[in-house]
Amino acid sequence: MIGAPTAVVVLAAGAGTRMKSKMPKVLHSIGGRSLLGHVLAAASPLQARHTVVVVGAGRESVTEHLMEIAPSSEPVVQDVQNGSGHATRLALAAIDDPAGTILVLNGDVPLLGPDTLAALCRAHEDAGNAMTILSADVPNPDGLGRIMRDGDQVRAVIEHKDATAEQLAITEINAGAYAFEGAILGDVLARLSTDNAQGEEYLTEAVTLLLEQNRQVGAYVAPDFEETLGCNDRVELAERGRQLNARTVTKWMREGVTVVDPQTTWIDVDVQLAPDVTLQPNVQLLGATAVDTGAQIGPDCTLIDTEVGADAVIIRTHANLAVVGPEVSVGPFAYLRPKAILRKGAKAGTFVEMKNADIGEGAKVPHLTYVGDATIGEGTNIGASSVFVNYDGVNKHHTIVGAHCRMGSDNMYVAPVEIGDGSASGAGAVIRHNVPPGSLAVSGGPQRNIPDWVVKNRAGTPTAKAALAAGAGSDSADQATGSEPVE
Repeated sequence: MIGAPTAVVVLAAGAGTRMKSKMPKVLHSIGGRSLLGHVLAAASPLQARHTVVVVGAGRESVTEHLMEIAPSSEPVVQDVQNGSGHATRLALAAIDDPAGTILVLNGDVPLLGPDTLAALCRAHEDAGNAMTILSADVPNPDGLGRIMRDGDQVRAVIEHKDATAEQLAITEINAGAYAFEGAILGDVLARLSTDNAQGEEYLTEAVTLLLEQNRQVGAYVAPDFEETLGCNDRVELAERGRQLNARTVTKWMREGVTVVDPQTTWIDVDVQLAPDVTLQPNVQLLGATAVDTGAQIGPDCTLIDTEVGADAVIIRTHANLAVVGPEVSVGPFAYLRPKAILRKGAKAGTFVEMKNADIGEGAKVPHLTYVGDATIGEGTNIGASSVFVNYDGVNKHHTIVGAHCRMGSDNMYVAPVEIGDGSASGAGAVIRHNVPPGSLAVSGGPQRNIPDWVVKNRAGTPTAKAALAAGAGSDSADQATGSEPVE
């Protein structure tokens, strides 16, 4: 069908030296996806028969990444980076039947959208062109190749350094993406020269070669020039990231999400949001995070690969690979680590950390508590300043707290241990053994008061003076219980 290319060729062999990075340029990411991943995602809806990615610098890591994000694509190695024309020639050799439209893209253009690529292919086929260049009308064309037209036909692509003053006034530039007629592309690529300063084969020379054969070369102007912008250094990477995020945030607002402060809200491209979600300032939703209707996130939250149920409220929280059920309350200052699951109506309050923990419906862990490797039953309340002691120095162990338990503050749960349904515990209890259902667990001894201890042992201190002023220091009888005095 029109707009469906025979093959998509992605040029991803360059090292990207201006990034000044050990990592290949196309693996740098914005919006939760690599630059290469963005280009492949844009091309995927076109349903090309072949997707060929030319790799070179850092080929092992690029190929490994490619197999993760697009396993049906085919990597082709360019051992020596001899230019875009040479890379395209290597890719074409991997396509068994190149007849039809061959789409050639750079691997560092993350804002390019599938609609623009489909429109480029349609324009190419409708006009019967041998080559169609994706162009853009830009406000600042400095340093970019200019499109020289004669009506609908392109007559030349003039590099900035070679342009006359009149040509420099042209604002339509070569965006570096091309649609070719595959049946003639092989012949054109075979005739590319290396007669240039870099001694490389440039794909743009195809314009001249095709015009010499009286074949048609056209240009399709991208509807939004920002789509065509690449990433050559860290400054441009950050700018593309900001542009992408602005587009993503705007999309979600138009779909019914309230974003209180778009400038401080960051949403990765794979995040899913339902209508009537509210995002307060300083929120980052990353990875495959999904938020259901009515949930309120923020301020000051980072959620990574986290699922949030309807009408949940999350405030000043960092969550990674967690599941927050409907009507759950989290934060402020909570930390949900991988496999933390809070079921409907549960609570993880202030300064609570959870990891590999399943918190039942309506259960509450209100404050100052670490819950690791645990199951907490429905309706249970865990007292403040408690710790689930899950690690013995070698292995992790699990704690089970039953349903509708009322556990005291400052408890230590020394795993493995199980507390039965309907149980309770006293403050400061160290629970080392199973607690039968309905039992009260206590472990502390009776309280002892040593009269005048401060006056005798902290003489002259503000504490001793306060004690004396309150009537301490008399010869009152020793009210301490137990046999051992406190030294």
